[in-house]
Amino acid sequence: MQRREFLKYGTLTVTGLALGGGAVPFVPLRRARADDGGVAGPSPPTSPFVQELPIAPLHQPVAPFATSCPTSGNTLFYNVHIQEQLHSFHPQLPDNLIWGYNGITPGPTFHARVGQPNVVRFFNDLPANHRGFGVPNTVVHRHGGFQASEDDGFPLDLFTPGTSRDFCWPNVSPGNDVRENEATLWYHDHLVDFTGPNVYKGLAGFFLMFDDVDSGDETDPNPAALRLPSGDFDIPLVFQDRAFDQNGQLIFNTFEHNGFLGDKFLVNGAIQPFLRVARRKYRFRFLDGSNARFYEFFLSSGQSFVQIASDDKLLPHPIVRKSIRMGMAERVDVVIDFSGYPIGQEVILQNRLQQNDGRGPSDEGLVSPGTPILKFIVTRDAADPSRVPDPLRPLPPILLDKVGAHRTFTFDNSDGGWVINDRFFDGNRAVAFPQLGVPEIWTLQNEGGEWSHPIHIHLESFQILSRNGQPPAAYEAGQKDTVVLGPDDEVKLYIQFRTFRGRYVFHCHNTEHEDMAMMARFDTT
Repeated sequence: MQRREFLKYGTLTVTGLALGGGAVPFVPLRRARADDGGVAGPSPPTSPFVQELPIAPLHQPVAPFATSCPTSGNTLFYNVHIQEQLHSFHPQLPDNLIWGYNGITPGPTFHARVGQPNVVRFFNDLPANHRGFGVPNTVVHRHGGFQASEDDGFPLDLFTPGTSRDFCWPNVSPGNDVRENEATLWYHDHLVDFTGPNVYKGLAGFFLMFDDVDSGDETDPNPAALRLPSGDFDIPLVFQDRAFDQNGQLIFNTFEHNGFLGDKFLVNGAIQPFLRVARRKYRFRFLDGSNARFYEFFLSSGQSFVQIASDDKLLPHPIVRKSIRMGMAERVDVVIDFSGYPIGQEVILQNRLQQNDGRGPSDEGLVSPGTPILKFIVTRDAADPSRVPDPLRPLPPILLDKVGAHRTFTFDNSDGGWVINDRFFDGNRAVAFPQLGVPEIWTLQNEGGEWSHPIHIHLESFQILSRNGQPPAAYEAGQKDTVVLGPDDEVKLYIQFRTFRGRYVFHCHNTEHEDMAMMARFDTT
């Protein structure tokens, strides 16, 4: 019995629930509701900017081990333990039990190089008899990654507590085309019907890719190198919202099918932290890691951002933007130059996008000054050999004369869940069979009225041809792996699958919509 079925009938506990053929131990689900039947009340008050921004450590490789993955002389091996541990979201709240990669949230960051394969062994050390929301079975998806079907995190390919699974990540581009080398990826739980609570509980982390162009070295003498801000000046930031009960314990409403929103705003797992910065350029890799919340970020000083990447790839040219709007799972790499501020200046990263429920941004739109998310404090001078050149990375061509298939997918709600082309997700049924090497045009249509859906397609990036009949904005004109469908939006995109045959999925990344069946399987042939 799947999550969406027992939730439909109001069941609060599950005994012997079977997911993908694997038996799950008794798992009581906690319904995070107030006594009056409404949504959980406001979280306890916390003071902003009392803790420093946490920055996840880097994963360190281990000695090679026996594996069924293909390996070469330069393969790097990693062990990652998925654990339940105590975590502090804020000094004014008690510690909470979270699930984390190596016991922390966000998990440690991978630094990988194009052409150097990784073998990552994930150990499921979660307690089989845990209490509270979430299910301790897991599968790992490297979001934006180009990888074989069996290593992609198909939602039914779960592994249970006390077991492990090797993921073979080749770190190559389709056709070894350097125009398609990746930059900012992330990895997260992808368990069928329970992605939302498991990611909310902490199972997410960054995976960053580098090559000779985006080399991660701002002093790189290679003339091909962009020399973007690097090292301590290249900082991943995952934005999430969370809710806490009156005792300061993390809560999640399993029954909020529109999408669960919290009233506390986290950056890298800490509520409203601060970051000391030098008077120079920084690269920040923004990730909307929330279950259902959209963001639109501004700087309190009025300064603009320079966007250099969208989702997993660099843009062809830098773009100056006054604000950055993001949907769930989208990534935006920006450069912020603090060199014009005096030492002691404070600049606040604000979210000014109004959203009252999981449907999406509210009709009120932007508010001012919005919610303070992260404080930058200019504290020192520092050398700055970095630059933001133009161009960055060229786009591969769009070959409309080679298109072999046109497909249309509609996204809607039905019977208490969410559907694609009027069907719930069925992991045993493919809705499309793209041929390798043959470009396709997909039309994505939101027929869900007032809801917004960020749609993520596994395996390959795509280029947007049009949004509601108009050419895409510059910030959407690069390669992407996730696209937001606002109410009644229609997006046409160009996509080509290459190299890997097998089963993959595309889905809404409002994780409650995904868990309530807004997902479909496709098989590359």
